[in-house]
Amino acid sequence: MKLGPESFKNIIDNLYDGLYMVDNNRIITYWNRAAEKISGYKASEVIGRSCADNILTHTDSSGNSLCTGMCPLASTILDKISREDQIYMHHRDGHRVPVSVRISPLTDEKGQVIGGVELFTDISNNKNNELRIRELEKMAFLDDLTQLANRGFIHREMVSRLEETKRFNVSFGILFMDIDHFKKFNDTYGHDTGDLVLRYVAKTFSLNSRPFDFYGRWGGEEFIGVIRNINDEALINLGNRVRELIAKSYIINNNNQTLQVTISIGATVARKDDTVESLVKRADELLYKSKESGRNCLTFG
Repeated sequence: MKLGPESFKNIIDNLYDGLYMVDNNRIITYWNRAAEKISGYKASEVIGRSCADNILTHTDSSGNSLCTGMCPLASTILDKISREDQIYMHHRDGHRVPVSVRISPLTDEKGQVIGGVELFTDISNNKNNELRIRELEKMAFLDDLTQLANRGFIHREMVSRLEETKRFNVSFGILFMDIDHFKKFNDTYGHDTGDLVLRYVAKTFSLNSRPFDFYGRWGGEEFIGVIRNINDEALINLGNRVRELIAKSYIINNNNQTLQVTISIGATVARKDDTVESLVKRADELLYKSKESGRNCLTFG
């Protein structure tokens, strides 16, 4: 298989690492897409300019300027020896980016040096920062114990679904669920066992939900399911299925006791004139009726 110049250009352009080439006078002749991403400089801003223009203002770890002196790239052009180093590149936005560089000479068919090529890799903690940001976002919207959405995110989800109902007539309902006698359970078996129960109840919700349904922890032992594209009968059936799944689940504690809980549910379908507050209030009142009716049941309204 023979690759043409365009194929090579496409490969180089799509490298993960930044790559640029210079001629013997250190005039930049090529600047790939990754170089643009890492440095912030577009190819059009650097191609044709000299390293001596100090646009990238490379420095070493001591802060010494490299672009106006004998940088690793200039040394490689002179002695044909490939090099590796760690330097600090100036980003177009003003900050410094630590990069690991690998430098090789560019030669013609006769072996004469016609320039150099530098491959550079961002070795900053950008990826760690991105993960940290995602983790912070996760912490902001996730209940740490159950790994379900927290109250703030549930509220946001219901606002979106209500807007969808009003604008596009897309139905949704909510299941307001509460673990029966949970305070007594905690007092009897301890909070650590209570936490295990909260986790398995939550996991039962998440593992048995449809892809477009949404479950979260409203607070304490209360959970809310936001169920999209549903009618009255289907919401009742789905709620009762979840209720039965919880009732049939159990944990075995350190004393080899099999422990089970049940849930009571208030179920309602959103109306076009609902707010989050009116919707939750109605579901909460229905939940209270389930409690009055003996628990481990669902009341719809």
